[in-house]
Amino acid sequence: MTEVLASLQQSGLSVWLRESESIWALPTILTVHTLGLGILVGAAFAFDLRVLGMGRSIPLAPLATLFRIAWFGFWINTVTGVLLFMSDAVRKSTSPTFLTKMAFVALGVATLVLLKRHVYARDAGQDGASSTAKMLALGSIVMWCAAIGAGRLLAYVVEF
Repeated sequence: MTEVLASLQQSGLSVWLRESESIWALPTILTVHTLGLGILVGAAFAFDLRVLGMGRSIPLAPLATLFRIAWFGFWINTVTGVLLFMSDAVRKSTSPTFLTKMAFVALGVATLVLLKRHVYARDAGQDGASSTAKMLALGSIVMWCAAIGAGRLLAYVVEF
């Protein structure tokens, strides 16, 4: 496995991303990754906060569109995240901070999927704000904040 990660890290694209002084290399990938995160987490938070009771005058049915927006941001982050991972694959594959970030991302996505299923189930109430939905919405906020925090720590934590 280490050989695969090392070859990935030494690929032409990875070397260019890591060593190029071009603005189109790492700075652009990081910027697009941040924008994707803003789209994903912004849409998730908007829905989560509505489920938690903010903006009660806004019906939940039209907010289903937020899930398409969140998935758009997710796929932006998946593509840019793979590129960022490639640039330092060997170290990141064993980094507790990176693995923690990925765990929180997976939990955030799972929570968002469960929340959508619960709120838009056939037998859900008019506003879908059951105690289960509220717990999922709160969990979603916590997971995304933790993923963002762990992601930011990657720039500052040196792990061997």
